[in-house]
Amino acid sequence: MALFVATNMLQEAESDENFMGQIITGDKTWVYEYDLETKCQSSQWKSAESPRPKKARQVRSKVKVMLIIFFAMEGIVHYAYVTQGQTVNQQFYL
Repeated sequence: MALFVATNMLQEAESDENFMGQIITGDKTWVYEYDLETKCQSSQWKSAESPRPKKARQVRSKVKVMLIIFFAMEGIVHYAYVTQGQTVNQQFYL
């Protein structure tokens, strides 16, 4: 079935120059209250004699929300933040 769909989409893309512009795709990800520092952001200048700086162990924020986003060729079509406790299923997407 997947091969049939892929073949059909390739044929459609070759015959209709606007076909790719009609495709919408989506993804979901967790968005945290804050993100960890990158290695570059946390770097510090120090002399050769100075002691190594102490670093606290970093953990991701426990406060997070799920972001669901849909894209087309032009950019973002729709996005939604999922409320805490909400189940993301067929009913949610409808």
